[in-house]
Amino acid sequence: MTSGKKRVPPAANVARRRTALALGSLVLWLAVDLLPAADSRAAPRSSVYLEELTWPEVRDALRSGTTTVIVPIGGTEQNGPHMALGKHNVRVKALAGSIADRLGDTLVAPVLSYVPEGSISPPAGHMRFPGTISIPDDVFKGIVLGAGRSLKQAGFLHVVLIGDSGDYQSLLGQVASQLNREWAGTPVHAHFIADYYRTAQSAYVDALRRQGLSEAQIGTHAGAADTSLMLALDPALVHLDRFDSKNKSNSQGVAGDPTASSAALGRLGVELIITKTVAAIRAARGEKP
Repeated sequence: MTSGKKRVPPAANVARRRTALALGSLVLWLAVDLLPAADSRAAPRSSVYLEELTWPEVRDALRSGTTTVIVPIGGTEQNGPHMALGKHNVRVKALAGSIADRLGDTLVAPVLSYVPEGSISPPAGHMRFPGTISIPDDVFKGIVLGAGRSLKQAGFLHVVLIGDSGDYQSLLGQVASQLNREWAGTPVHAHFIADYYRTAQSAYVDALRRQGLSEAQIGTHAGAADTSLMLALDPALVHLDRFDSKNKSNSQGVAGDPTASSAALGRLGVELIITKTVAAIRAARGEKP
């Protein structure tokens, strides 16, 4: 019969249990201690867009030779009754991404969507239509300057400025010149790539002419050239059924004929813009063709 009292384990059993507990704690401590620090486990770059990356991913991209960054400038303006106000923003982001992909060592900063669009009061140009947003030239230049300086601080060596609209092209040239004066004696350079916009106004227009389009169809704003590019990049933002082809006056905010547009025509411009801009960036960085 048992006495009802708890049996005390032999001393040897107690020692074995203490040893096992100690070994388990040591294994757990080693497992935790050997884990890599959170900021050193950045995954390989998964996007060319800066805003989609974490700071360790950007740091690691810089360390691996991704030292060029594109600052894409768009604009928020009317584009006729058939195309969204964000045309320039969507277009420049998509094209900048493709340019960065083709270069292979480049990231893309967030799109600047607030740009000079003309007088607000009294309203002039695109400001006559609801939805257009305009900022003063000096404010615009200040934002681009701040972006450039920030990207230099991050470690980028080539800050590339491209603009999708014509109104501020000269301002981008001024900003690049100012930054290069500030950065004289350093390995960092700002590059205003005029070929990005120039290609859309020349080589692409020439290609449309070869396809049989007239000047009246191609247009200068929201016509076949503009609209075809958007159809190639994001057709959801185009509504050709909303354009009144019987009323082609400037009262609709259109200079051209968007009904002649197609995604196939737009792809001609997309390829020309990407190819010529990539070549221009490589030349600006001092690379041989």
